[in-house]
Amino acid sequence: MSAHTVDKLVYMANQIARNLALDDNPVAATADHITAFWSPRMKDQIFAHGPQGLDAIARDALARLAQGHVPAPQTRATDPNAKGSDAG
Repeated sequence: MSAHTVDKLVYMANQIARNLALDDNPVAATADHITAFWSPRMKDQIFAHGPQGLDAIARDALARLAQGHVPAPQTRATDPNAKGSDAG
């Protein structure tokens, strides 16, 4: 695993966490997003990297995922039962 790849994953996790920081439960929303949209390989790489460089929300979300705590869908985008589009 290259340092560049890990740096990019840390950047992405922090970006997701910042975008979801105002949600009712930003840690669960971040974990849900990563569960839904990241490949197993991406998750394995960032789990192996550890918490270095992660903001608090991203760090907590990834720690929960690493422990096997997968949140329920937090948005229509990640809910497999949601029908239609949430676009206006």
